[in-house]
Amino acid sequence: MDLETLLSFNWGVMMPEFIILGVATLLSLIDIFMPKQSSRRPLAWIALVGILVALISLIGLFDTEVTSILYDTYRLDSFSKAFKLLFLVGAVLVILLAESFKPAEGMKENRGEFYYLFLAALLGAMMMASSGDLITLFVGLELLSISSYILAGIRKNHLPSNEAAMKYVINGGISTAITLFGMSYLYGLTGSTNLREMGGVMSQTIDGQFLYLYGLAFFMIVVGLSFKLATVPFHMWAPDVYQGAPTPVTAFLSVVSKTAGFVILLRILLSLFLVTPGDEIGALHFLEKNKIFISCLAAITIIVGNVIALRQKNVKRLLAYSSIAHAGYLLVPIATLGYFTFDAIWFYLVAYLFMNLGAFAVVQYVSDKTGSEEISDFAGLYQRAPVLAVAMGIFILSLAGIPGTAGFIGKLNIFMGTFAVDPGHYVLAAIMIAGTVISYFYYFGIMTQMFFRPSYYLAMTEKIKVPVTLMVVLIVCVVGTISFGVAPGAALDFLHQYFGNFEDFMQ
Repeated sequence: MDLETLLSFNWGVMMPEFIILGVATLLSLIDIFMPKQSSRRPLAWIALVGILVALISLIGLFDTEVTSILYDTYRLDSFSKAFKLLFLVGAVLVILLAESFKPAEGMKENRGEFYYLFLAALLGAMMMASSGDLITLFVGLELLSISSYILAGIRKNHLPSNEAAMKYVINGGISTAITLFGMSYLYGLTGSTNLREMGGVMSQTIDGQFLYLYGLAFFMIVVGLSFKLATVPFHMWAPDVYQGAPTPVTAFLSVVSKTAGFVILLRILLSLFLVTPGDEIGALHFLEKNKIFISCLAAITIIVGNVIALRQKNVKRLLAYSSIAHAGYLLVPIATLGYFTFDAIWFYLVAYLFMNLGAFAVVQYVSDKTGSEEISDFAGLYQRAPVLAVAMGIFILSLAGIPGTAGFIGKLNIFMGTFAVDPGHYVLAAIMIAGTVISYFYYFGIMTQMFFRPSYYLAMTEKIKVPVTLMVVLIVCVVGTISFGVAPGAALDFLHQYFGNFEDFMQ
């Protein structure tokens, strides 16, 4: 590729990624040359400014037409812009959480590498959203995964963090191998790694042996990515990693990393295995004919996630199983494949971002004060910190799907979309309702502790003082959770105004 060809590309569409890459490089250099005894907390503000600048540059690209550069390995379309917006907003809130995080082992554990590793993981997620090729998808996935492994174990003197990192690496390595094996089948059968070219070849395939191998690749990719999404039965790493990782990292894994998992799942499945109007032959029928497997995966994930959460005593493990159940809810629109699939998934991820990050903000504060993460530590929170208790109550109500919150609208969109596609999906819809009812028991268990139990650990005489950055996260998350629950049309109008109905997906 000569210089003239390089200059011919519209590099401006990659400006958000270039900004994140530049800031991550700058932070790594600053961390190297800073005195060892100096606090690394100021690096959080540099990272925050970099993310905000990248967010502004992304907003400036909203009106840009579909652009493909680097021989269609990088695409700026409505799909990528919509999900990058989620990544960057979530990253802003996670950085604010990290700035106020105070591990029990002291300030020495506030390590500078956290911030540029976090930005590297964010860069991987953004690359996945814009990938039009299996190679760039895989590179983005690994950049996100490897950075996440290190972040999970960044508290070197904290044994649960070490255990979390080890389990995450082992399970992540297995999932990567399975996913890559499935991708290799697709490359071998189609002779290309470009998603559009692969989809064109697969749509014309009628040979039964080739279709069988496409099916084998489909199952390997779904299984491999199911580890990333923490769906049952590939969820075994999630509770231990959520519990052992630092709370900001747990929040990142539960929101940004999970969103990235659905991004790569949608890119691959809907580009290669989705039936298209007027196409009556070939492998593109595969997802339509075998959506029963995605439905079963969604159903068992909802059931197991909610049922096992009932027995949890640690609040981060409880939220881990809650996250597993929510992954099941998000698989439902993929299984049913309707006109509103993208809308339902995007809105649910927006709601999940606000309610889950807000809940982890409160968990981080309480665990910092008590030195523990048990649900019983929330006893009497309303007596000592009514603002925190009310905020946590709003997030819990949203996670449970109570009307008036964003979580309720998200589940309602999925539920209505399921029946709009095919009323025969009543079993899947019934499992969604049953799982939601089961979740009331463990969600309201936290509410009971906060509002109806006497205080044990928080019965201190000093005034509760919430860090400013943590308060900003709480305010943003409360406003987002309530506003999208009361006026969901505003979010959907914004989605359709700037991103349409994702009609340019892989055009």
